[in-house]
Order: sequence, then C-alpha cells, then structure tokens
Amino acid sequence: MENTVYFVGAGPGDPELITIKGQRLLKDADVVIYTGSLVPKALVENLRGEVIDSAGLNLDEVFALVLNRWKAGKKVVRLHTGDPSIYGAINEQMMLMRKENIPFAVVPGVSSALAAAAALSTQLTLPEVSQTVIFTRMAGRTPMPEGEDIRSLAAHQATMMIFLSVGMMEKLVADLIAGGYPETTAVAVVEKASWPDEKTVRGTLASIVQQVKEAKITRTAMIAVGDVLVEGDPPALSKLYDKTFTHGYRKGTS
Repeated sequence: MENTVYFVGAGPGDPELITIKGQRLLKDADVVIYTGSLVPKALVENLRGEVIDSAGLNLDEVFALVLNRWKAGKKVVRLHTGDPSIYGAINEQMMLMRKENIPFAVVPGVSSALAAAAALSTQLTLPEVSQTVIFTRMAGRTPMPEGEDIRSLAAHQATMMIFLSVGMMEKLVADLIAGGYPETTAVAVVEKASWPDEKTVRGTLASIVQQVKEAKITRTAMIAVGDVLVEGDPPALSKLYDKTFTHGYRKGTS
C-alpha cells in the first residue's frame, strides 16, 4: 500500500532475528521511530532515513511525529521490540491512525518468549507433558483481568512464559505454588534472550528465587515454568517421526 505506516517487530535482541521484510522496510524507510531503551542500536545504525528514539516520549508525542512525517509523504516505520502483538502497546497507536485515515500494517517479529526457548534448547510443548503455552505476566501497575491472575493460570499446569515479572520473583513463586505447581517444578529465567550478554538460570520453584538474586537479574528477563523444562531425555516422543505412525505422506510400519 502506498505511504503505509509499518509497525515492525524488531525481534528479541539479536539484530539478525528480524524478518527479511522488516529489515527491508527499515532500509527503505524515510523515518524510523524506535524505543532506544529496548531495541538494539545495531538495527538502526547505517540507515538512510531519519532515526528517532522515542524512549522519553508519550503516546501523543510519538503520534505527532508519525502524523507530521506521514503528511509530508515520508515512509514511516514504527519499530517495536519483540513481536508488536505481545505487550506491544500498538492498539492505541492504531486507534489514532484510524482517526486520521492513515493506512498501516503490522510486520510480526520473534518474541522474547521464543528466543528464551531457543536459549534453553527446549520445546515449550511436549507430548503427554504439556500441549499448551500460556503467555502472561504478574499484576503490577497494570492490573490483570479477573481469572487471569497467576494462581488461577497455574491450576492448568501448562507451560507458562511469564513476561515483565522478574522483579517480583518471591510473590510470583508463591502464587505459582499456591496455584498448584509442586515446588519441584522446573523453572528457568533468561535475561536478555539472544543479546550478547544473555544470562540463563535454571532451577526449581524451591530454588529459583535465591538463584535469581545471586545472578543479579532484575529486569529484561523471561521466566519459563513447567515440566517441559526438565533436562534429559523427554518422557514421551512426538508421533510425527514415529516409524509406526501413519500420516498423509508416510505409511507406518508395525
């Protein structure tokens, strides 16, 4: 679409984990507006367009920049960390664009939850262990809707990827245990997944609070909880490559 404003997912930190489309849009942009406190500088270096750090700006100030550049016929990219659809705060920006009849599109990015799984060399889903992944966070200044508190979600015993909560580890662990996870449940904390200074801590609900304190992890971390994180051979294997399993492309053997 002509003169479309693009919301682009920057990925979790490694500048090579942006999509090819996202990278092309950055190179073609006349203006790139990004959050300097979260998006790696390597993604906005050596671009031909104007680069604006929005870390200190509020919604109205960011939108004023977009509107001004768009009216001037500029190609505008709004660069968001991770994937814009997960805690990305894009709805309020898109609402203002609709009011001004500004065409926009969203380009997905690699979430920090998926980068954390890669750092841990694990699947988030395992047959007969967990086939569900819950993306959530602790209540802080942003409250949680009714029924989405950690205790309620813990009752499912699914894999949980918990954002924006490492500063509340003691309360988080207490809620997870109160909700039904045994103290022996595997937990991992990945700080700055995919960044050069990535740090990983693995333990259980019984040990993880002290381990995180000792590692001095206080922010920018993903917390993974669930039996899928247990190291060693998986307790069950996928049917997909089982030689006895028949599907549309292969006949199973007994």
